[in-house]
Order: sequence, then structure tokens, then C-alpha cells
Amino acid sequence: MSTSANPYGKVRVSAEEALEVSEVKSGAKVLVGGFGLCGIPMGCIQALNKSDIQDLTVVSNNCGVDNWGLGVLLQSKKIRRMISSYVGENAEFERQYLSGELEVELTPQGTLAERLRAGGAGIPAFYTPTAYGTVIMDGGFPVKYGKDGSVEIGSEPRESREFDGRAYIMEKAIKGELALVKAAKADTYGNLYFNGTARNFNPECAMAGKFTIAEVEEIVDVGDLKPEDIHVPGVYVNAIVKMHVEKKIERVTNSKPKDTSAQDETKAPSETALRRERIVRRAALELKNGMNVNLGIGMPTLASNYLPEGVHVMLQSENGLLGMGPYPYPGEEDPDLINAGKETVTTLPGSSIFSSGESFAMIRGSHIDVTVLGALEVAENGDLANWVIPGKMVKGMGGAMDLVSCGSRVVVTMDHCSKKGAAKILKECSLPLTGKGIVDLIITEMAVFEVDKAKGELILTEIADGLSVEQVREKTEAAFKVSDNLQPMRAA
Repeated sequence: MSTSANPYGKVRVSAEEALEVSEVKSGAKVLVGGFGLCGIPMGCIQALNKSDIQDLTVVSNNCGVDNWGLGVLLQSKKIRRMISSYVGENAEFERQYLSGELEVELTPQGTLAERLRAGGAGIPAFYTPTAYGTVIMDGGFPVKYGKDGSVEIGSEPRESREFDGRAYIMEKAIKGELALVKAAKADTYGNLYFNGTARNFNPECAMAGKFTIAEVEEIVDVGDLKPEDIHVPGVYVNAIVKMHVEKKIERVTNSKPKDTSAQDETKAPSETALRRERIVRRAALELKNGMNVNLGIGMPTLASNYLPEGVHVMLQSENGLLGMGPYPYPGEEDPDLINAGKETVTTLPGSSIFSSGESFAMIRGSHIDVTVLGALEVAENGDLANWVIPGKMVKGMGGAMDLVSCGSRVVVTMDHCSKKGAAKILKECSLPLTGKGIVDLIITEMAVFEVDKAKGELILTEIADGLSVEQVREKTEAAFKVSDNLQPMRAA
């Protein structure tokens, strides 16, 4: 390429050339942008997969799916250790971890973003309230299993400290020898512009890499990007590669066309659907006009469908979107616009999009008013467990630890009992905690409980029609008081 077309010497003809120039070796720590399959540098991942570089420590929010994204590096056994927040639905990731073939350092999503940002900003460590009182603080959680299922390598404990009467733990910054990021556009200096929520972890990874390769869809001349439209300054980028790689969508999710609504109404809803509707209709009453709200994956997301008339809220998605709109209609999906559940979404007037680091800054800084999320277990003192069943199910904590530790109101929506009929509201949680003493309200299909966190006790405030207090007690291991003003369970 001529000097005039490549004045800063950053534009490379291929990902392979960029990797060669980076001088990255086997055993390196590689930082990879993306969230699910959105905003992933797939071309660079494929080039890395074809190289003889191996034994990698890879830092990324998740590890793609079985045959796409970082999943291809898992398949070829090039990754020795993953530092991530979420295993998700990647069966090979979970299998390699539980069998002891892969080391996995699970890290809360917001902490991961801040560790990367700190690494790029020259800050060696920082304190966060996220994960205080959990196994992340205590250490010893399996990083690597032995072949017999024992813990061969355990996580390191975190230092804790109190500031202004609040408890925090210390987290160390992350830096890497190589960072791979994906953007929509770059100019020849390396200034980057992203489409939609494809920004996610890419800016933080770009900052924290000793050598950053930006895979882009378009390269323009310096000056073609307005300064105010630049999301990552070129000072963080060392090489630019133009590539056109298929953008896959992990979960195509659509709104139903309007002309099918009458047809759908003739179908009788299932018992499960009716139970969930009862829970989310009650949860919708917790959302007040003007609130900024985070709704967790699954059942909590449905609460926005039942907002009372005149109530307007801004829905925040931790992958970098405030003002999340409905699912798109069929044919209108955008692979660069997803929510934290990897589902296709739309934006609304007033929406804003930002990086993962900024997303969790607004969460950690208590700017989100309410978080609604599911649970595996809740204890009578407000402890919450919802991210792992050791040795059996490993989904990861994602952003849940950050969301419940920020001081905002936490509402749990869940089935009262497990599929086997076991109580889920317990005296003490048996599973590793997501947060300690952080739940404010529990909503099930049977009842609503307020948590008196000062006294560490539950108060039954609402009960479903047709049920007695004794029937609720039979299905609840935890002790609870009955409100003097016990009411029928309300619904939006």
C-alpha cells in the first residue's frame, strides 16, 4: 500500500500480516472484544486459529458459540485459560471446564470491563462493591478441575476494605500482549466508529492491549470521521484490517406481526405461561414513571409488556444500551443491535448507546433505579444465588453481581419451588452467592415478600387468590412474618 494511502503505516492487507507484525507468541494473553456474537473480530479470530500460536489466555466477556466466535479456538484447543463473565449456551466451553481441560476464571461482567479499562488507563487496581461477601471475595472457586472432579486450581481471594461505611473488594487491572477488536469504520490513523451495540467491550480491549488490531468493515481517510463521532481514538490502535465476514445473530427474536395477534389470542396459554404472567404482571407494578430499569434475562424481561398506563421507563441493557425498544419485526433484525440476552432489539427516541465500561459505571454508580432478575435460591436475610450449581451447571454470573451490589432496589421474580417441588426461598442459600443481603422484594406465583434487611427477615405482604398462609408456609423453608396489612396479590 502506498504511503499516501497509508500515511501512519497502520493499514495491513490481511489479519495474518497484522498478527505477524504484532509479534504475538504462544502463551500470550489476548483480549477480544464482542458480546455474544455481536461486535466480534471474527476474521482475526479465524486468522489466529489458522496460525501456530497456542496455549493462550483469552480475556473476553464470553466465548462465542460452539462453532463461531471464540468457540473455534476452543474447538482447536488453542485456549489454556478463559477470563470471562459468562459461559452461556456454549456447550463445549462448559464441557472443557467441567472436565478439567480448560482453566476458567469467572469474573463479574462489570468488574471485567473495569479491569480492562484500568489496564489501559495505567491504574494497577481498584475497589468495587461487586461480589463482596461471595466466593469471588473468599477465593477457592474452581479455576481448573482435576480429572477426578477435585479443584486443582482455585481462584485467588480478594483484599477487602471499607470506605464511608460500605464494604469493597480490590480487583487488579488486566493488560494483554494482543487485543483484537471489531469496528464498523476506521480512518487510516486508527480512529474507530462502531454501529449499535457492537461497541460493547471493544473500546476497553483496545485500550488494554499492548498491540491492538482493529478489524473493520470500511477504511476512510483521516478527516472523513467527525471528531465527535469517534468512539475509540487511534492512539490505542496499532493495526487496521479491512475484512467482510458474515455477521451471525445468536438469538433472532421478533415482535409478532400485528395481523397475527387475533389468531394467537385463540390459543389457550399453558399453565407455565399463566404462572409467569402472574409473576411479571406483579413485577411491572414496581416500575414507576421515569425510572431507569434493568430487567434480567428470561422472565424479568416480560415485565415491560405490562407497564401501567402512563408509566414510561428507560430500560438499560448491560451490553451498552439505555432506552431498549421492542423486538424487531421479521426481516428487520440488525446483528449490531442486541440486548444482554443476545436477542435482537430496537431503539427508541431518547436511546443512547455506549461501551460496556460506561454501562457498568452507571450501574455501579447507582444510577439504575431498579433491577429485576431471577434466582435459583433466595435466603430469608436477602442473600441471592443465581449463577452456578458447582460441578453441574456453569452459566456464569454475567452482570448480575454488579447489578445487585450497586445499592439500587433489587426485585427477584421466580417460581416458588423448583421443578422437583423443592423450596427456593430458604433459611440459608446452599449455592454460591450472587450477592449478600441485597434482595428487597421477592415475587413468586404464590406470594410477595418484602425483605427487612436490617433485621434479616421476610414479611409476607401479598398472597395469590385461593391460597392460605399455611399453604405458602408449606412451600417455603424460610421463616417469615405475616404483614398486618396482608393483601391479595396485585397485578398490572
